[in-house]
Amino acid sequence: MIGFSCWFDGIRALASGRGRAWDWDRTAARRFSPILLEFMVGVGLLTATPLQAKLNVVTTTPDLAAIARAVGGEDVEVVSLARPTEDPHFVEPKPSMIVKLRQADVLIEGGAELESGWLPPLLGRAGNRKIAGDGPGHVLANQGIEMLEVPTELDRAKGDIHAAGNPHFLVDPVNAQILARHLGRVFARLDPQAAARYDANVSNWVEQISAKLAGWEQALAPFKGQTVVSYHNSWPYFARRFGLKIDLFLEPKPGIPPTPTHLAEVISQMKERRAHVVIVDRYLDRRTAEAVAGRTGATVVEVSQFPGGIKGTEGGYVELMDCLVRALAEALAR
Repeated sequence: MIGFSCWFDGIRALASGRGRAWDWDRTAARRFSPILLEFMVGVGLLTATPLQAKLNVVTTTPDLAAIARAVGGEDVEVVSLARPTEDPHFVEPKPSMIVKLRQADVLIEGGAELESGWLPPLLGRAGNRKIAGDGPGHVLANQGIEMLEVPTELDRAKGDIHAAGNPHFLVDPVNAQILARHLGRVFARLDPQAAARYDANVSNWVEQISAKLAGWEQALAPFKGQTVVSYHNSWPYFARRFGLKIDLFLEPKPGIPPTPTHLAEVISQMKERRAHVVIVDRYLDRRTAEAVAGRTGATVVEVSQFPGGIKGTEGGYVELMDCLVRALAEALAR
């Protein structure tokens, strides 16, 4: 029994390390019975190549996680710090997040200060050099992406603006493709044994998005130029890609709660532009959107930038975009 216990502990030690040889107590090793040693040699355990663990990937938000899973496939384990139903600007830090960051091989963050209010303290507590600001596993998702609404000057009087531009860029499928290619290169560099699989995953996913994009553009083509009202300024990339005007907001400034005076102006503008769709993220106040819709005859559409944020989008990025395009096309057609 002692020999079997030591053998089991050895197996567990091997499986828990990333490419490590066994590192166990020598005294325990001497307790192995000849029969157990002969059995292990027979099944190849003493001569087998050490097991290769998966890349441990942590993302700040679920959209990043969905694309990381598509690129990494079976060679990665992916977890998102933020839930799909919470405001990514104001995620509540938790001790469990520090543990996840401490164990990560890769950290993927937006790169445009979306997480600046809560991520840096967690990273500092984690103390993981691999994913520190200059670490090999620290990925900025906006690298290579044309950022919109980059301010010429930083003025907090204008609300919650970001120096690098609007951070909600992944609802443009072309930007999602750019990120997928970026992640493929990062994963291949960190895990060269699986480089061919990462490359194949990227190619397949990018082709899938290109095919889907044609259908998404066709579905929204009849509504080009129409105004859609949004609670928060989260949709400029989506609007540019699909030819919509999403430039009228329930917030008077980004991050500033709606006021009666501002909402009255929004209602006036909606009537003038004949806008009849209001989109609102699940973590924002739908009651305000409903009140505005009641004054204008508009339809309120619940939306999300994150897979899992609304029902039917749990499967990933494609399912999210399918849902967004379908819901908007149906509302705009009314």
